[in-house]
Amino acid sequence: MPTWPALALSSLSAPELVPATLSDYRITAIDETTHPGAWHVVFTTPADRDAAATALTRQFPDAVVRAVDVPDEDWVTRSQAALTAVQIGGIIVAPPWDVPGTVPFGQCLVVIRPSMGFGTGHHATTRLCLSALQRVPVEGRAVIDVGTGSGLLAIAAGRLGAARVVAIDNDPDAIHAAEENLELNRGADITLRVDDLRAGIPGRFDLVLANLTAGLLRATASRLRDQTAPGGRVILSGFMRGDEADVVAAFEGFAVRNRMEEEEWLCVTLQRA
Repeated sequence: MPTWPALALSSLSAPELVPATLSDYRITAIDETTHPGAWHVVFTTPADRDAAATALTRQFPDAVVRAVDVPDEDWVTRSQAALTAVQIGGIIVAPPWDVPGTVPFGQCLVVIRPSMGFGTGHHATTRLCLSALQRVPVEGRAVIDVGTGSGLLAIAAGRLGAARVVAIDNDPDAIHAAEENLELNRGADITLRVDDLRAGIPGRFDLVLANLTAGLLRATASRLRDQTAPGGRVILSGFMRGDEADVVAAFEGFAVRNRMEEEEWLCVTLQRA
């Protein structure tokens, strides 16, 4: 029977900090139902699992971190099937099996099929980005979504009236997932590209979306700055309080226009002079 590479975690002193430690690794699903205080974290590859185990052992020296192989048995499919529609402001994000029959006037619907752990609107950073996106001018603007994953933020920008939306990711699997989601959102005109996040693409944009990690935001800051048009905005998330000062400092010449926080995760909107 096929298996998934996973880590069994227990004796966690600060479980709320685990997602931040795991944010640099490709996670397929997290199961907290095995028994109280224990997690199964399922990864895309054994290499991601092994690297994450090293990071977790270093961050949580008292935790029990054990490599296991989880029998497939459609476990991931079942865990994803439990997801339901969520609403963030005027945006409804729904899996195909929980699409509302009607969408109230003034709201928009984005349909996202859960796939390989890419964004579904259920993680705090995604919700923060969607909330921030509704607080900036989008209609008629040029937007780029860096590290698009499922394509959720790019599709949402298109639904909010962006004139041009480009979505890039260095993971071909992510772009494939985004392509499938575009098929579920007819009328969303998005250009998808497999590109190195650190290289960027030519041109400037009125709005840059980057829901990455603190390390990647610092590493790509110069590219993100260069791709922001004068007076344009950058929405950044995927980092926690302890990384805020370093992330914001990497965007020299940008002013903080908005800051939101949820479950220790942050999202800041910066504007270029």
